[in-house]
Amino acid sequence: MSFIKSLLKSLLRIIFGVFIAIPLLLYPFLYFAQEKLLFIQQKKDSEHLSWVTREYPHAEEVRIKTPDNVLLQGWYIKNSPEQQSPLVIYFGGNAEEISKHIREINYFKGWALLLVNYRGYGLSEGNPSETNFFKDAVLLYDTFAKRIDIDNQKIVAFGRSLGTGVAVYLAHQRDLKGLILVSPYDSIRSIAQEIYPYVPVSLLLKHHFDSLILASSIKIPMLALIAQNDRIIPPSHSFKLIEAWGGVARHTVITDSHHNNITMSYEYWESIIAFLDSLLKV
Repeated sequence: MSFIKSLLKSLLRIIFGVFIAIPLLLYPFLYFAQEKLLFIQQKKDSEHLSWVTREYPHAEEVRIKTPDNVLLQGWYIKNSPEQQSPLVIYFGGNAEEISKHIREINYFKGWALLLVNYRGYGLSEGNPSETNFFKDAVLLYDTFAKRIDIDNQKIVAFGRSLGTGVAVYLAHQRDLKGLILVSPYDSIRSIAQEIYPYVPVSLLLKHHFDSLILASSIKIPMLALIAQNDRIIPPSHSFKLIEAWGGVARHTVITDSHHNNITMSYEYWESIIAFLDSLLKV
């Protein structure tokens, strides 16, 4: 009997030790690895730049120095015969290099399109972070709103996945005409907490991207595009943001789609074109 008691005590000690060891190992890993998990940098070289220049001669290369002396690189494409064009500023997902979107310019008839890589992506310098993304978004807006070929009363932010948080922040800081959000979320903190229910996410997470806290104060029109089978950003997180929105919020659920193929739907582009057209009529 004493042998069984001794064995049980040993097993309890092992189980207790495991429960202590897991957070001691997991929490530091999540804290120090979160940038690599959240920001999957897609870097490019000068050879890629040469290819883009040859493939898309109508795209103007953009190079902007930030106040802290970091170079941001991307492209500006004008798709309007008007002297002043309305502008769409695109903010991509956490693993996006944005040069591939130059070919989508035909969907933005009558609009100019600004595509600039985040810090650490493409040919942009620096390190990605929530703070850097936010201040760079404001810099892009302020820089292009001053251009004589841009109608600064008609600037739209277009964010996808992680970039929806950047677009929402810009809408909170500057007067935009409208907002397009593809696979939007309430906050990265909320999504992470759902993935790691037993982890104190709020204490460990450095980049919260909390769009929900800003939503009610933003009064501009918003279009949300949601993939029906999205498992990376479940639709429930998108609808929390939509329900809290302070302005008119439209949404389209793209049936039989998931996070990575939502853009392949005809309904996806049809919704975006209709929304942009509606903004020009107001």
